[in-house]
Amino acid sequence: MLQLRAAQRALAPRIELVDRLGPVRRVAGADVAYEKDGERFWAAVVVLDARSHRVLEVRRHAGANPFPYVPGCLSFRELPALLPCFAALSAPVDLVVCDGNGLLHPRGFGVASHLGLLLDVPSIGVAKNRLLGAHAPLDAARGAHAPITHQGRHLGDALRTRAKVKPVYVSPGHRVGFATARATVLDLARRYRLPETTRAADQEVGRMRREALGP
Repeated sequence: MLQLRAAQRALAPRIELVDRLGPVRRVAGADVAYEKDGERFWAAVVVLDARSHRVLEVRRHAGANPFPYVPGCLSFRELPALLPCFAALSAPVDLVVCDGNGLLHPRGFGVASHLGLLLDVPSIGVAKNRLLGAHAPLDAARGAHAPITHQGRHLGDALRTRAKVKPVYVSPGHRVGFATARATVLDLARRYRLPETTRAADQEVGRMRREALGP
């Protein structure tokens, strides 16, 4: 565990927290599900058209669990499952939106940052629950947001994607700034609390799991 944390600290300074992305046409969501005992995994990457949110491509990968769960080191478990999906895509993606954190992480290097850096692709983390830090109360309206700070540093933003619904927690992963991360996630969450990228990938791994284990 100490070696994993040391690796995260060493890699974190390489993350770029400014916009360095061109036109975003193909945006990917990624997710991994695990068997209850942790022995098997099902991973999926779903590519959407950034404007219409139409599914353009789906890639799957399943196998034996590559790495045990270690709190704060999720990327070391999930990346070996997801990288074959990205390698199988017919064309590169312009942006990856991860179900997890980027900068909003104890060592500033969550799964979105690790994946973005490894793939050299802009990335954003969108988490369902706040991992650390605090933020001011949000207005009830869709689009309301507030910075999440920890030890005096801005690490992400609480963002309300639906009026009067619990916010999501958005943080830059790599090559994306805070404002662009918020705007992108809000656009991807036009109808639901979670962005369409997360929903599509989650639905795909759910189908994989049911195909393997039954309903």
